[in-house]
Amino acid sequence: MSRHAPPDPAAPLAVLDARRAAELAGRLRAQVERALRGKPEVVRQSVEAWVAGGHLLVEDVPGVGKTTLAHALARSLDATFRRIQFTSDLLPSDLVGASVPEIVEGRPSGRFVFQPGPLFAQVVLADEINRASPKTQSALLEAMAEASVSIDGIAHRLPQPFLVVATQNPVDHHGTHPLPESQLDRFLLRVRIGYPEPADEAAVLRDDPAATELPRLEPVLTSDELLAMRAAAERVKFDDQLVAYLLEIVRATREHAALRLGASPRGAVALRRIAQARALIDGRDYCIPEDVRDLAVGVLAHRVWLDPREAGAAASEEAEWVLREILDATAVPL
Repeated sequence: MSRHAPPDPAAPLAVLDARRAAELAGRLRAQVERALRGKPEVVRQSVEAWVAGGHLLVEDVPGVGKTTLAHALARSLDATFRRIQFTSDLLPSDLVGASVPEIVEGRPSGRFVFQPGPLFAQVVLADEINRASPKTQSALLEAMAEASVSIDGIAHRLPQPFLVVATQNPVDHHGTHPLPESQLDRFLLRVRIGYPEPADEAAVLRDDPAATELPRLEPVLTSDELLAMRAAAERVKFDDQLVAYLLEIVRATREHAALRLGASPRGAVALRRIAQARALIDGRDYCIPEDVRDLAVGVLAHRVWLDPREAGAAASEEAEWVLREILDATAVPL
């Protein structure tokens, strides 16, 4: 259980209310911000992705805190954690595990037993995910999509909650394999950290929180509390006007001249889920249009593909510009 005060008896985990959920989320955000200075919106969206039950892709240039963010999130949750450094020679069995000969009293028994790989953890950091081969990425895809892995025709369930935090550098293409559309579609949210403001960078230089604060972080949230927050987020009201607004945004991605591939129905569901998570974290049991609008770029931009005639060197950033153009052109319901 958490090292902090126990939950209010009037709000048991099975029926967590918005007030208690906002308190728990605020505790988690404050903890992560100790290690990642000056990026409260990035931390907020990352926590929202977890409350929505989705996987997180952190994409940015080296040295801005991608791994620090992932480690801080993992350390703040009382859950099993494994970091996997993705390289070109990483094999699927290095992720999911393999069947190995059983040894009984120092001798082979003639049977095989399953030895779980590092994916059998509740929080998995996939560092530099795009350096793995497509074959290895496919093994991760099954885990992200089904919360299970198949070995020798047998499905093995992964522990719950199961959350993947992946990092990648969008600039360096040497020795990398771009993530396929199906893999990207499994990430509920993509965030960019960006360079810090001058005052925040000065604080980082002075205090070095990644070296001083990160090792001292302790769990402030249990796995059961996170699962209860996820269940509470699913009960947040999302009325018909918001459904129409969200679908109008999604359909516009499928009709925009600059886009070859629009957002999928999975993308629409992901946007609704994280909008509900934001409302819950803000202490509301209902969504408002801003919940959808403010998160649409992070949820949808990595799910759309520019027309090759329109795409430049920074295709992912251009996709974000197209999404913002669509949002500006879509009427917000009152």
